[in-house]
Amino acid sequence: MCKKNSFALLGEFVIVLSMNIYLIIVLAIIVFRYLLETTSDLLNLKAVSPDIPKEFDGYYDAEKYAKSQAYLRETTRWGLFVDAINTLVLIGFIVVGGFGMVDNIVRSLGRGEIFTGVCFALFVMLAVTVLGLPFSIYSTFVIEKKYGFNRTTPKTFIADFFKSLLLMFILGGAVFALVLWIFGALGDLAWLYCWGAVAAIQIFLMFIAPYVIMPLFNKFTPLEDGELRDAIEKYAESQGFKMKGVYCMDGSKRSSKSNAFFTGFGKSRRIVLYDTLIENHSVDELVAIIAHEMGHYKLKHIPTAIIRSLVISCFMFFLLGLCLNNKGLFDAFQVEHLSIYMSLFLFGFLYSPVSMLIGIIESVISRKHEFEADAYAAKTSGLGESMISGLKKLSVDNLSNLTPHPFTVFLTYSHPPVLQRIRAVGDEAALAR
Repeated sequence: MCKKNSFALLGEFVIVLSMNIYLIIVLAIIVFRYLLETTSDLLNLKAVSPDIPKEFDGYYDAEKYAKSQAYLRETTRWGLFVDAINTLVLIGFIVVGGFGMVDNIVRSLGRGEIFTGVCFALFVMLAVTVLGLPFSIYSTFVIEKKYGFNRTTPKTFIADFFKSLLLMFILGGAVFALVLWIFGALGDLAWLYCWGAVAAIQIFLMFIAPYVIMPLFNKFTPLEDGELRDAIEKYAESQGFKMKGVYCMDGSKRSSKSNAFFTGFGKSRRIVLYDTLIENHSVDELVAIIAHEMGHYKLKHIPTAIIRSLVISCFMFFLLGLCLNNKGLFDAFQVEHLSIYMSLFLFGFLYSPVSMLIGIIESVISRKHEFEADAYAAKTSGLGESMISGLKKLSVDNLSNLTPHPFTVFLTYSHPPVLQRIRAVGDEAALAR
C-alpha cells in the first residue's frame, strides 16, 4: 500500500511538472545555480598548490601555508555540504507545496492582507534563520576555532542572533508592510513609487547605520592620540579628505581576522580599523591601507556604486510589477490564493538568474575599482612597499587563498587575488621611483 501511494505521489508530481512551465523554470534555476557554484568550488579546490608563491617568502613558512590550504579545503567542503542540504530542502519544500501550506496557516489568522503578508514573510525568514543556526554554530565554534580564528563566546553569539532577529522583525517587517501597501493602493505605477520609497529608506539607513545599527554589535572608540592617528590625519588632510574621525572597532570580540572600512557620508564619514589590524601592522602599512579606502571615495567609486544599485533596484521593481498575481506561477508553488506578498516571494525565484548575472558584472567592476584604489594609494601616499607588506600580512593573518581558480574569481571575487594586487602595486611603486 505504501509503495503504491509513493508511486502515486511521484506520478502526480510528474503530471504537475509537465503542466506548469513555471515549475520547470524554477527548478531548473535552482539546480543550475547549485551546479554552477559547486563546479566553481571544486575547481577552486583543484587549483590549490603546495608551493608557496615567491612573493610570500619570509611571510609564510611551510607549516602555516599548509594550514591555510587545510582551512580552504575544510571551509569549502563544509560550504558544499551546507549548500547541498539547503538546495534539497528548498526543492522538497516547493514540491510538497510548502509555500501554500504556510500561506494557509497565516490566512487562518483572519486578518488583513498587509498583516497576513508580514506574518508570512517573518515566518519564512524566521524558519530560514533557525534552520541555518546549527550550520552557523558548527562553522563558528568548530571550524573557525580549529584554525585559531574564533573568539566569539556563546553569550555573544546568542546576543548577536537575537539582535539580528529583532532588526529583521522591526526593519524588515516595516519595509515589507510599506511595500505591500504601495502595491495595493497606488495602481499601475506602484512599482515606481515602491522603488522610490525603498531607495530613500536604504540611503537613510546608510547614514544612520554607523550611529544606530553598528554599535548594537560592536564597540567603536576614537583612536588614541599618537603616531598612528597623526599619520592618518596628516594623509587625509593632504588629500582634502574631510571626516568625522578615526575609530577602533573591537573586531577581536568575535574573530582574530582583520579588516578596515569607511562608514557614513560627507563630513560624517568615519575611518574604522579593527583592533586586530592595529595590533599586527606598522603605522606605514595602516596608512597605506587607509589610503586605499580613501581612494575609493576620491575616485567616486562609492557614489557610482550607489547609483548602479539604485538603477538595478528600479529595474527589479519594474519586473516585479509585471509579475504580480501570475496564476501560473502561483500554481507552480501550489498556492491557492493570489496575493501581492506571495508574488514578491515567488518573483524572487524567477529573478535569481538576473541577480546572479548582475552580481558577476558588479564583481568585475569591483575588481577594477580595487586595482584603481590600490594605484591611488601607492601614488598619493608614497607607501607602495608598505602597502604590499600590509596586503601580505592580511593574507597570512586571515589564511587567505593565494591561488584561487580564475573561474571562481570571475564568479564571486569582489577583490582581485592578492598576488595580482601585489604585482600591480609593485609596478606602480616602480613607476613612482
